[in-house]
Amino acid sequence: MNYLRGYSLLAAAALTLLVGTKAVPLPDSSGEEELVDDPLDSLARSPLLPDCESLAWLLHSKAAKLKDEMCEKFTVCDSSMEMLAQNNLNLPKITEKDGCLLSGFNEEKCLRGISSGLFTFQTYLEYVRETFISEKQKVESICYGTKHLANTVRQMVKNPDAVIMPDPATQSTLFAKLKSNKKWIEKISTHLILRDFTSFMEKTVRAVRYLKNIRNLSV
Repeated sequence: MNYLRGYSLLAAAALTLLVGTKAVPLPDSSGEEELVDDPLDSLARSPLLPDCESLAWLLHSKAAKLKDEMCEKFTVCDSSMEMLAQNNLNLPKITEKDGCLLSGFNEEKCLRGISSGLFTFQTYLEYVRETFISEKQKVESICYGTKHLANTVRQMVKNPDAVIMPDPATQSTLFAKLKSNKKWIEKISTHLILRDFTSFMEKTVRAVRYLKNIRNLSV
């Protein structure tokens, strides 16, 4: 399968760029229906799962470290009152309706939601790259890894065209709006983006790991 080999090579490049941090377990989550899938089709896409899990964990780890750096350098932290006041960014989230929670796991729905969310995060991460100047290279690697992961997860969906892609014009307007922020709001927005991206990646790791375990049991 050439496309699997191609994605493995790209995944290796993404992992090299992000630096090799070993994936470690995240605590389990709980939530919502049963996985219904064609076993042969699922197994054909299984080789992508280990790369997805490793890359998702690396992205989570890198974003979490940058978020902590912001707290140390600029005292913009999760507990800041300004965080609550300015949290109107409409950032992507993984919720119960996405079918990624363990007690109601729905593979297709979950993979579509993860891929779509990652594509949407691209604009927000580009904004972080432009504003967090001292860590621009680190943010650049996160942008690259996120784009690769979004495309990889999209290829795991039975019908990749079903993944909702962000509208370019809307994303361009969003980027311009973010760039118009005053300096202090800019720091708060950057922290919020990193915080929510970290949460999104944590749930992505759990979902991919759960899916990988299901596939292993069916072998």
